[in-house]
Amino acid sequence: MQRVDAAQIRDFQQDGAVALRGLFQDWVEPLRAGIERNMASPSAGARIYPAKDGSGLFFGDYCNWSRFPEYDDFLRHSPLAEAGAQLMGARSVRLFHEHVLVKEPGTDMPTPWHHDQPYYSVDGGQNCSVWVALDSVPRDTAVEFVAGSHRWGRWFRPERFDRTALYEGDGLEAVPDIEAERGRYRVLAWDLEPGDAVAFHFLTLHGAPGNRATGRRRRAFSARLVGDDARWAVRKGRTSPPFPGVTLAHGDPLQGPEFPLLYPQTA
Repeated sequence: MQRVDAAQIRDFQQDGAVALRGLFQDWVEPLRAGIERNMASPSAGARIYPAKDGSGLFFGDYCNWSRFPEYDDFLRHSPLAEAGAQLMGARSVRLFHEHVLVKEPGTDMPTPWHHDQPYYSVDGGQNCSVWVALDSVPRDTAVEFVAGSHRWGRWFRPERFDRTALYEGDGLEAVPDIEAERGRYRVLAWDLEPGDAVAFHFLTLHGAPGNRATGRRRRAFSARLVGDDARWAVRKGRTSPPFPGVTLAHGDPLQGPEFPLLYPQTA
């Protein structure tokens, strides 16, 4: 089944980000339920950043798909993997990891400009993050993307969302000051409704403002997908997620129980 059209595939390949309208409407309530259970029982890797005035918080957690059946069901049975295969031009799709992000009303902490690839212990050109909106997201609180930045051939220094370094001595350059020079870039963002999504490449620069809206949460479920060319990568320092139990060598095909095959489905 064709989950995305030729124009969406073209935009993903050229711009590094594309909106997918209404593809996950049937999965909004299950994913909301899963996130509520996740927030009540966060993993050891969860990050919770309170607002400075105590009015909101930014919650993030990952690698919980095996703990919450709502996540597992979505990853295996929604249109996610098939759409990812079509966008990436891949014959097969594996999960690298899932990530939930919740900005409660009043959260003043932005998501700083970054791209995901330097954080990750995986290499390969076929990759795709699918960020599923579970609440209405107006343009002024939406994730923004620098069009075409995945094709710059540059890797930028990874930092935690509180702007501390993920690890020192990585030899990578700092992220450009996008905000100070916005006129130099074509910045993409979309108003989203529950069940809409944005798909973007691991190398696409992106960031998001805080959520100062009154009474409106901004919940999202993001699945990080990889294709046929995915290989395990050993970095100079700690990665995010860390995957402490994985024993693959650098350059090995990405496989194992941590990285389930989502497409094609097996009997």
